[in-house]
Amino acid sequence: MDLILRDARLASDATRLTDIGIAGGKIVAIAPRLAAEAETLDIGGRLVSAGFVETHLHLDKACILDRCQAEGDLGAAIREVTRLKAAFTAEDVYARARRTLERCILNGTTHVRTHLEVDPGIGLRGLEGVLPLVREYAWAVDLEICIFPQEGMLNNPGTEELMVAALKRGGNLIGACPYTDTNPHGQIDRIFALARELDVDIDMHLDFDLDADTMDLTHVCRRAEELRYGGRVAAGHVTRLSVLTPEGLAAAAARLRSAGVALTVLPSTDLFLMGRTGPNSGARGVTPAHHLLGHGVNCSLATNNVLNPFTPFGDGSLLRMANLYANVCRAASSAEIAECFAMITTRAAALVNARSYGLTVGNDADLVVLDCDSVQAAVRELAPVLYVFKRGRRTVTRSPAVLHRPP
Repeated sequence: MDLILRDARLASDATRLTDIGIAGGKIVAIAPRLAAEAETLDIGGRLVSAGFVETHLHLDKACILDRCQAEGDLGAAIREVTRLKAAFTAEDVYARARRTLERCILNGTTHVRTHLEVDPGIGLRGLEGVLPLVREYAWAVDLEICIFPQEGMLNNPGTEELMVAALKRGGNLIGACPYTDTNPHGQIDRIFALARELDVDIDMHLDFDLDADTMDLTHVCRRAEELRYGGRVAAGHVTRLSVLTPEGLAAAAARLRSAGVALTVLPSTDLFLMGRTGPNSGARGVTPAHHLLGHGVNCSLATNNVLNPFTPFGDGSLLRMANLYANVCRAASSAEIAECFAMITTRAAALVNARSYGLTVGNDADLVVLDCDSVQAAVRELAPVLYVFKRGRRTVTRSPAVLHRPP
C-alpha cells in the first residue's frame, strides 16, 4: 500500500473506527488495524468522506463584484454581466476561475461541474479561459464544463453555432436557460435535439421565479421521457417549486421521478434573488429538496455564483451551502441533516454520473477529512476541512485550530 489512514470514522458509519488503505490512487482496503508497509496518517477518530461534488458553479463570471452592482434582481444581474463580459478576455476569465477553483479545492471539493456562457457577445473567450484549468488542476479536481446560452438561443442568432463549437472544443455537456427566450419550450426542444445529436447530458437553468402557474419543468420531463433521456437530465434553481402546496410538490416530485430528471438547489443565489416583490414577496425561494428525496427524486446542493451580481457572497464551501440550506428549509432531524450531507457527496455524484466515486474498495481515493466525528456535526457545525486527497495524493492540509490557554 501507498498510504493508510488510521482510525477514521466513515461518513457511511461513524460509530466505529477503521483504517483506509490506498494504493495506485485507489481505495484497496477498509478494515480496522490494517497491517501493511505504507505511509500512515493518524486521523484521530475524525470523519472521512468521499470528496465533495459541486454540481452547479459559474467559474467564468466569478469574482467580478468589484466591477458592478448587485441589486438582487435577476434581470439586472443578467444585464450587468452582459455589459461586463463584452470586455472579458481569456486571461481575465482564467485568473478569476483559477482563484475560485482553488477555493473549492481548499474546501474539500474533488469534482466540479461549471456552467459556461457562450454567445456572440463573448464568443468562446470564456471557454478559452476555463478549459486550461481542466488539465492544470487534474491533480486535485475533475472539472467538467456545461455549455449554455445565458442570454437566449433562439432569440440570439449565432449562439447555437457557438455552443456546438464549444462542445467540440472541450465542453462536456449542454445546458439551457429557457426563460431567456420568447419561446422557452422551443429552446428546450432544441437543446434535447443537440444533446442527442452529440450524445451529451443536459443540465438546465429552469423556472427561476416564484410564479408557479406554469412550469417549464413539465415540458422537460415530457421530453426526457419521450426521448428516453432519463438519468441524463438535471435542472438547477426551479424556485417555482418552493411556493407549491405540499400536494403540488408531491405531484411535481412524482413527475420528476418518473422522467428521471434530477434537481439542484442553489440556496445562496435563490435566497438573494427571489421573493423581493410581487405576490410571493418574502418567500424564501429555496425548493425543499429533502422533501423531494422522500419521493424518489435525486437532488444536490450547489454554490452557483461567487462574488458577482447573482450572488455577492461565497467561498467555495459546499458544507456552507448544506448548512445554509438546512437553516432555510428547517432540516433539523439527524436523518434530514444526513441527507443534506449526501446532497453534496453521494447524491451530487449520482447527479453528474461520476464514475469510481464513493468510499468503497475499488473506487478512486478522492477523500476529505473533516474535524468532526459525524456527518451531522459536519453540517451543523461547519466542520473545518483538514485533509483532501485526489486519487490517493494529498492535495490539501489544514492544521486544526489551537486554543492557547493561559498558564
